[in-house]
Amino acid sequence: MLELKNVSYDVEDIEGRVGILKDVSFTVEDDRFVVVTGPNGGGKSTIAKIIAGVVRPTGGQILMNGQDITELGITERAKLGISYAMQQPVRFKGIQVVDLLRIAAGRDMSVAESCDYLSRVGLCAREYIHREINASLSGGELKRIEIATVLARSSQISVFDEPEAGIDLWSFQSLIRVFEQMRETIRDSSILIISHQERILEIADEIIVVADGRITRHGPRQEILPELIGTPAAVGGCGRLAEGR
Repeated sequence: MLELKNVSYDVEDIEGRVGILKDVSFTVEDDRFVVVTGPNGGGKSTIAKIIAGVVRPTGGQILMNGQDITELGITERAKLGISYAMQQPVRFKGIQVVDLLRIAAGRDMSVAESCDYLSRVGLCAREYIHREINASLSGGELKRIEIATVLARSSQISVFDEPEAGIDLWSFQSLIRVFEQMRETIRDSSILIISHQERILEIADEIIVVADGRITRHGPRQEILPELIGTPAAVGGCGRLAEGR
């Protein structure tokens, strides 16, 4: 279980101190698929980075299974069972897909097992297992390989920051199928996705709406999604949920 308690995050700019997150509190229970949505610039990606340990909050606490992890870095949190998939996956020239999967799993898994993870994200293992993580891979291919590494880690909490960013429609449809499968099979773990795509919101257990650095709504999908779709702020990329940064 993951808990954010009164988390704040401030930055300094030319006009002084600016609050990016303001007193954010929520809990992600085990076996839950949670989507955080809201306008661009509202603080969604900052929440993902704070959970992963990429940035440190300037106030509040982060607890995992009751343990205070607020001051822990990325590596320590990863060891505790937090995985983080960035908006733009990193390319590693000279590292093959099979190597990345083994690093993610923390063990010397067989090629056959590595191929199984690639197959689960809709990639032909024979074509990808020995490919380098370089510029020859498309954005959609990189996204699915990154998801395969998250699956290989078997993390307690998997955080995805706008996984739909920069990928084509075909890859997006494949991505949705992967998340649907993940939702059906999660056991003693949780998935948290930052997204404003309606297709992803439709498979959530819970939806958290963030705007101007604050949580404005949080509840079950059946309650929150109709409210979002029923306003001029259509979820899929227009209106209030996707307005300026």
